Amino acid sequence: MKKILIGNLLFAGIVFAHTPVMYCFDNGDNTVTCEGGFSDGSSAQGVKFTVKQGDKIVADGKLSAESEFTFKKPAGDYTAQFDAGKGHIVEISSSKISE
Repeated sequence: MKKILIGNLLFAGIVFAHTPVMYCFDNGDNTVTCEGGFSDGSSAQGVKFTVKQGDKIVADGKLSAESEFTFKKPAGDYTAQFDAGKGHIVEISSSKISE
């Protein structure tokens, strides 16, 4: 009986697992907005967000109550990163962000 209970608990963790998702778009006014969330519909409010150029952080903060972060578009190439912890990190390069 104990093995069955442990197996069910492990399976339940897999069923309710969620994957981080993020979409970024150029607002056309020299700003970019990124929206984050999870595949199960969970909010990403308060999740760490960073914009980097190489190793330099050019903007950072946390996702808003609407799970969004808007930042001034850096000149040149950059990467937007949604970081909800180990195994829950999404990065989008500037070349993948369009108006």
